Amino acid sequence: MIQPIIPCLWFDTQAEEAALFYTSVFRNSTINNMSRYGKEGFEIHGQKEGNVITVDFSINGQRFVALNGGPLFRFTEAISFQVFCETQEEIDDYWDKLTAEGQESNCGWLKDKFGVSWQILPAIFPALMSDPARAGRVTNAFLKMKKFDIEKLLQA
Repeated sequence: MIQPIIPCLWFDTQAEEAALFYTSVFRNSTINNMSRYGKEGFEIHGQKEGNVITVDFSINGQRFVALNGGPLFRFTEAISFQVFCETQEEIDDYWDKLTAEGQESNCGWLKDKFGVSWQILPAIFPALMSDPARAGRVTNAFLKMKKFDIEKLLQA
């Protein structure tokens, strides 16, 4: 069965590198398929025969496609991927791996080395934010954080 929605990430030339990176960061990940440019369409795409066009990969059952589409488009914070973590160790691990050669931002957000935005969140975050008695205090706490600290959120 085809997954109904598959995010496609447009890269200049780093689709294979990015897919390999993401499948190394996240457990239960696989490279499913790679397609390569052939001779056909060279006059339009200008790519060398054998270069990667797309990489189909999965992270925890979620399929993604990485596309080598050229330098026309760049990633922005307008789209991000949320990663919900059960423990502080898991938050720390994803944060460290994804910010390597990338950049930290505020409130659990970061950009990886390809410019893709991620939100590394504690799994309890939605419950904390939906509790009217705590939401304001939790918000006040996380607005001062870069990487989320579960203990400080629980204390809020």
